[in-house]
Amino acid sequence: MSDFGVLSLLPPLVAIGLAILTKRVLFALFFGVWVGGLLVAGGNPVGATTETLKWIAFNIASAWEENGQIVTDLWNTRILLFDALIGAGVALIYKAGGMNAIAKAVTRKVKTSRAASLMAAIFGTIIFFDDYTNTIIVGNTMRPITDRARVSREFLAYADDSTAAPVAVLAVVSTWIGYELGLLKDAIASVGADISAYSAWFASWPYRFYPILAVILVYLVAITHRHYGPMLHAEQRARTEGKVLRDGAQPMMTTEVDVGMPIEGKESVWVFILPVAALVFMTFLGLWVTGGGSAAYAKGGFQEVLSNADSTWALVWGSFSMVIVAMVLVLAMKIMSLEDVEHTLVAGMKQMHFAMMILILAWSIKSACDAVGTADYIVSVASNVLSPGLVPLVVFVVAAFISFTTGTSWGTFAIMMPIAVPLSYGLSGSFGPVVYASIASVFAGGVFGDHCSPISDTTIMSSMFSGCDHIDHVNTQIPYALTAGFVGAVVLLLFAAGLRNGWLLLAIAVPLLVVLHRFLSEWYGKKAGIPHGKVHLYAVED
Repeated sequence: MSDFGVLSLLPPLVAIGLAILTKRVLFALFFGVWVGGLLVAGGNPVGATTETLKWIAFNIASAWEENGQIVTDLWNTRILLFDALIGAGVALIYKAGGMNAIAKAVTRKVKTSRAASLMAAIFGTIIFFDDYTNTIIVGNTMRPITDRARVSREFLAYADDSTAAPVAVLAVVSTWIGYELGLLKDAIASVGADISAYSAWFASWPYRFYPILAVILVYLVAITHRHYGPMLHAEQRARTEGKVLRDGAQPMMTTEVDVGMPIEGKESVWVFILPVAALVFMTFLGLWVTGGGSAAYAKGGFQEVLSNADSTWALVWGSFSMVIVAMVLVLAMKIMSLEDVEHTLVAGMKQMHFAMMILILAWSIKSACDAVGTADYIVSVASNVLSPGLVPLVVFVVAAFISFTTGTSWGTFAIMMPIAVPLSYGLSGSFGPVVYASIASVFAGGVFGDHCSPISDTTIMSSMFSGCDHIDHVNTQIPYALTAGFVGAVVLLLFAAGLRNGWLLLAIAVPLLVVLHRFLSEWYGKKAGIPHGKVHLYAVED
């Protein structure tokens, strides 16, 4: 364990602070990684630069040093390949008029800004099986629909982000649950308890206050059109001026600029529907094959398959299939020539380079944090002041901070679960509400911190596929994330006070969330000169 003490907080805090202050994300991330390198190199700037470049190279190659050996795992590499392929596929569908066609078809039913906002939330909830797939499909499908209904890109990114990880961490069948069960199984084994990981997972579900409340808040905001913070100004701008992006915004996917305007006159909804269907089908097929297929299913059902599946390979298969199906359709329907298809595919890949650089540097921040012991320091400080009833709240706060500063919920789960289960079991003496609430707090805190962090991969991808300026997405989403997080913390305080029933605490949390949302919209609306914080309903003109 590296012993840098409080200095271990510098790499993520410098990166996050500079990102918010300068709005130059790449610069901020690189400097944050370099600060980590400076600590490791003992203050030597040349050594710091060497460490920084090594971390970046290793994260591109999905490799790292362990006991003097180079270890490889192509997770990061496959994510970058997937991003390039999905960018190419989206560009081709867009250029061929597929997105325009689906937007026109859907907007015959979606006539108002409320309907468009609500549809984004519903769409995000339906695609529960994987957070990455959620951000891709919801962002790309809903963008032309919400644009037409004058819903801001900031709200679309928020709806996309708030129904990605928060939904995936709650889903009984998802690419997340296998990883969660694996961590739980090891943690339970470490205390010698006779309980299945599945039982513990289900028992912890009602205590997962943050993701449950985050999803509910999306629907609440979409239905009421009540906003506060920067989102109120973004939605007011979109409704009154028709500007779904603020002047000067730098969306992470500028399809209209990079690829050009879509071809008109030959639009077909099938150019959208079939490639997206191929993406979903092949992703599921990839999960099935990499998860062991029928042999794994016979052993433990779909969950056994998902537990063993490699989601990155599945996503590469899905995105590649999306590109191939789109190419075949566009060429067969004579919408574009082979030369135009090639140019569009290359342009689509090129428009992903900025987002891919952010992902690489975000992974590199994680490497820097590991090297200086950021997470270890946070945990060691927090574990000094605990009583049984307070364990879930402290676990939630610590998990949130680790996730926020490292940008990874899964990494936070891996760090916190082996600590939270033995700690809560040791202090409470049995597997009961304290342990289950602590398990839930690992998941909830990890998602909460990840949700707020500008260096989180899902936050980045939500900005990317919603076509939103990344810093604008972070700034507009944080007030809502903090609202759900605050209510979650309040009910965990009630838990510490002796109210241990998860479902009863959830029944208290939901109306508290509704009241707090209304209060904040009223208060901020009055401050901003927009009565009740309520933006007016926009009706789409035929």
